[in-house]
Amino acid sequence: MSPDLPPVVPSVTAELVGALSPRLRKRLDAAVTKLLSRPATRDGDTVRIAVDDETDVVLHAPGGAVTGTDAIRCGCLLAPDCLHRAAAASAAPVADDAPAPDPAEDTAQGPADDTAAPGGTAKAATAGPGTPPGPPGGGTEEPETATTAQQAAVRTVFDAAAAVLEAGTDGAGAVLQAELLHAAHTARLAGLPRASAAAVSVVTAVRAARTADPGYRLTGLADALAAVLVLAHRLPYATGPDLSELRGTVRRPYRPDGSLRLYGIFSEPVLTATGYAGAATWTADSDGRLYTVSDVAPGGASRATGAADRTVRIGDTALTHRELSRAGLAVTGATVSPDGRLGAGAGVRAVRASGVAWRDDPLDRLWAVPAGEQVARALSGAQDLLFLEVTLTGTVRETAGDCLLADCAGVPLRLAGAHDDPALPCRDNLRLLAAAGGSRLRIVARLVPGPYPRALLLATEHPTDPGARVDLGLDRLQHADLPPGALAPPAAAFGTGDEAPLHLLRRRVHQAVPGGRRVLALAGNGPGDAARLRRLGLATAAGLLDDLHAAAADRSRDRFGRLLPADTGRFARSWLAAALYTEAVEQSLCARAWGPPRTGRPRRPGRDRRDPRCPRSSSCAGLRALPTAVRVRRDS
Repeated sequence: MSPDLPPVVPSVTAELVGALSPRLRKRLDAAVTKLLSRPATRDGDTVRIAVDDETDVVLHAPGGAVTGTDAIRCGCLLAPDCLHRAAAASAAPVADDAPAPDPAEDTAQGPADDTAAPGGTAKAATAGPGTPPGPPGGGTEEPETATTAQQAAVRTVFDAAAAVLEAGTDGAGAVLQAELLHAAHTARLAGLPRASAAAVSVVTAVRAARTADPGYRLTGLADALAAVLVLAHRLPYATGPDLSELRGTVRRPYRPDGSLRLYGIFSEPVLTATGYAGAATWTADSDGRLYTVSDVAPGGASRATGAADRTVRIGDTALTHRELSRAGLAVTGATVSPDGRLGAGAGVRAVRASGVAWRDDPLDRLWAVPAGEQVARALSGAQDLLFLEVTLTGTVRETAGDCLLADCAGVPLRLAGAHDDPALPCRDNLRLLAAAGGSRLRIVARLVPGPYPRALLLATEHPTDPGARVDLGLDRLQHADLPPGALAPPAAAFGTGDEAPLHLLRRRVHQAVPGGRRVLALAGNGPGDAARLRRLGLATAAGLLDDLHAAAADRSRDRFGRLLPADTGRFARSWLAAALYTEAVEQSLCARAWGPPRTGRPRRPGRDRRDPRCPRSSSCAGLRALPTAVRVRRDS
């Protein structure tokens, strides 16, 4: 993707690519690569790309995004059926089909009216085509199910995402991306905004991988693919509240919450995979409930750093996000979304109030909760912030870079930076904090589920001034902020500490994302991998590994010996089963690593149902979302 181009809604890209002839589709990826290397100039709402000395492609985005095919024009002789228009749309970031409501408008006054939104929940779906009528005579209503249009749309999303997984990022060119964008647009029209957003996030991550974006992470793309596949699989069978959750909403619902007295905790930059950036400030009330105030819009790292010094858009307050993180806020007529985001409707009033230090009430009670309880809360799907008191002990060398090593009540904890973008000071601050070894600090971090304790460091107490705090993504530490004579120790190599050899299955799951099915088909099952998993009690993991390789190598031939098209659905379901199992076991290991040490007689592997190595462990619960055909029978 090119950040110099305006975002293009998925329907425009899908329509332009779909109109190309088969011959031009084969040349589309090369055209996108060529277009990304050409200079682009912006004049107001118009961006001009010089294809050559005589031809320009013009993108017109009056509202900040290209919303129609006629907004992309080309000056070549083959226009409007030329390759350049489709290449420009494929090279641009992906925009939302419909602009998000401005949080400063009255949309945050109360719960959104989902009956008028295309992604409505219960009311919108009841009137849709294909919904079974209620029982006659006013009896008990049957559980609501997805409409026929929604089931068809979600099948399209699954097939398109499975095709991307089949080809891998190396083979998922502009054509496959356009098919997934078309499926996302279809899902949005069918009232499935969550499926649409999940599909768009996959396209954005695939483009980042293909353009060697520094912010690309393989684990992020694997998680995005797993999310859209499991969502597309579950939705046709969901009913009631589960169905409403899987559908999602276009507008964020807000509910009245009366008057609030909030205390600032910290601010963090926001950089999303879908091209949005800004800042978010976390606050808490006197009972310890967390609330956020955010300013997020299309942009990059420069907008994230600049948003911290912009005025918070709530009431008449003149506080910036950076100031609010250290001050307080008194709000009347507050409206709050289910995830704790504060609304900014016309009826909301807010004024500046005094803040408190982290070690004073009421913020002090956030750090009083044991770390194990906070981790269990995060793994259960609640907010994933951790409020910890740690002692810095050194640095650890990892594949992705060095990170801090700290002691948290006897638990060795790794602290990594939340963002790798060089425009943000996260990495530089971590290097300086490494020189403050032995310092005991209160920190705010975000949990990273895994077999060993790990978190992303977001904010910390000042190394020499306990009354001050540092936002790692926005504030920049200096050498003068460190204790006298502080010197960073050399980074020590440290193993991953996997309690179970999950890497044998995890590496195959991740291997399929960039290389596709062919990589697993050629690699075959590593010698002894499945046997080793079975020896250590991970019989389900061994069966999933065998099934994944079998699905990758399954290619039938017709009577003339020609290869038939691969069953992308079977491979996608096998890959998804392995991904869900790996995630579930890692969460189980994570909860165990953060918990208190075990005492008493050790149990045999495979016999303790709380042990993630047990074939009957509840960590396999994620597999229940898959059809019976892809489940692996667990050994007794």
